[in-house]
Amino acid sequence: MNNTDTPINEREIVLRLIDGDEDAFCELYATYKNRLLYFAMRFVKSRDFAEDIFQDAFTVIWQGRRFIDPNASFSSYLYTIMRNRILNQIRDMEKEDTLKESILSQAIDYSDDTKNNILSGDLKNIIQKAFESLTPRQQEIFRMSREELLSHKEIADKLGISIHTVQEHISLALHTIRTYLTKYSDTYADLLLILICMNL
Repeated sequence: MNNTDTPINEREIVLRLIDGDEDAFCELYATYKNRLLYFAMRFVKSRDFAEDIFQDAFTVIWQGRRFIDPNASFSSYLYTIMRNRILNQIRDMEKEDTLKESILSQAIDYSDDTKNNILSGDLKNIIQKAFESLTPRQQEIFRMSREELLSHKEIADKLGISIHTVQEHISLALHTIRTYLTKYSDTYADLLLILICMNL
């Protein structure tokens, strides 16, 4: 019997996340995206600001994954992070009419050179080039997962392969993409991992 506050299936995903599984990160990102955007929009009244807060929260989740308690409620932990960032956002909005810095400056530590490269670079183009480094099969399965939002079982049924094979292809795809992106520094790779999970 499970004595934790986190559902058994989600706890397994959280455990994979703690181990650095990027696919698990994206699964949690997709699972919570809509409900947390709705939660944030109730307070900041702007989808753009809500998305900034959500992305910031998941940047914190990824960077602090080793410190997550798998026996505690992941949902409560995530909502606490969101709440704190919503309060920070509201305080910022009260001081100025518009935000002068993107969520990048709030979420990660980086040098001026890195900042300029990120803000001026064509992120979608970089992601596309990383995507093109995958095998045709990895591209097909990755698109079905990220763009069509199919579950691993749905993809497996559609392609006539096992769920394990689907998971393996997605994990390899994420590893290949991340390896490609590390050319832009580890910080950049973490940022673009989030953008990939956003289906950009």
